[in-house]
Amino acid sequence: MRPDEENTILLKQIRRLARALDLQSRQIDRAMGLTLPQFVVLDALGEMGEVTGRALSARADISPPTMVGILDKLEAKGLIERYRSARDRRIVHARLTPRGEAALRQAPDPLGERLSRGFRALPADQRTRILDGLSQLGALAAAALTEPAGDGNAENSGSAGSPPPE
Repeated sequence: MRPDEENTILLKQIRRLARALDLQSRQIDRAMGLTLPQFVVLDALGEMGEVTGRALSARADISPPTMVGILDKLEAKGLIERYRSARDRRIVHARLTPRGEAALRQAPDPLGERLSRGFRALPADQRTRILDGLSQLGALAAAALTEPAGDGNAENSGSAGSPPPE
């Protein structure tokens, strides 16, 4: 397959995933009144328990400044509460409130029930290959966002099949 054909297929599949995620995000907003990033943070907090904003940022892959804004909104909705560490007042922890716990129990599947069910029905080795491929693609996309714009030469952009340098 030619590189331009690969790019066309890649773009089409990314667009399909983005559309599905957008539709599911709207369902979460209708059901819970939360954006998808707010839901991701609430869910991570439910899994992790009482943690710092820094730990939540790392788990949810959200920058610390963005995390502060999300936590502000979740706190305003009464879904979480924040408090300062007794040992070090500079450290702020967050935890779910009973209302936040109830919201998570009633939350729709973040991927959508049909997608989750279909994915779980795949053989384990196929699920692993898909997750590995998506992880590599995500790393390439993240690296592209942080690299300065190049001139498009292979020398500057690296090989198409290799992951970005660490």
